[in-house]
Amino acid sequence: MIIKLKGSDREQVNACSDIISKALHRIRVTITHNEDVQAHEAAVANTLALWADSDEVDFIITSGGTGLGPDDVTPDATRSVIDREVPGLAEIMRLDGFKKHHSAILSRAVVGIRGRCMIFNLPGNPGAVEEYMELLLPIIPHAVDEVQSA
Repeated sequence: MIIKLKGSDREQVNACSDIISKALHRIRVTITHNEDVQAHEAAVANTLALWADSDEVDFIITSGGTGLGPDDVTPDATRSVIDREVPGLAEIMRLDGFKKHHSAILSRAVVGIRGRCMIFNLPGNPGAVEEYMELLLPIIPHAVDEVQSA
C-alpha cells in the first residue's frame, strides 16, 4: 500500500517507507504492496489505479513528489485517478506542517477516494512523513470504514 517515487534520494525513500510501515504496524495494518515507482505522472497514476481497483487494498499512501519541482507529479497523478477529493485531510496536514516548518504550505499533497480505496499523498521528507503519520493514524481507520461502508 506504499508507493515511493524513484528518482528521489534512496536513503530518504527507504526512511519514509520505514516510518510509514512502523506507524501502520501500530494500528495493526497489514502492508500488501510496497513499490518504488518512476516519478512520471502516467506511471504513478497507473499504479494507483491498478492497486485501488484490485480490491486488495483499502488505502494507499504515497511518499514523495508533492512539491513544486518538475518531477513532483504525485498530486497530479492522484487527481487524475480519484473519484472524489477529501480536501480537509490535505489541508490539515499542510496547516499542521506549517506550524513547524513554513515551507510545508508549499505541499501540493492530495487525499482522495477511488472506488472503495483512499489515497493519501505524503511528502518525501522523513521528518514530515513522521509528523503526518502521527496526525493521520487516528483518522485512517475511521476514514477507511466510511469509504468501505459507502
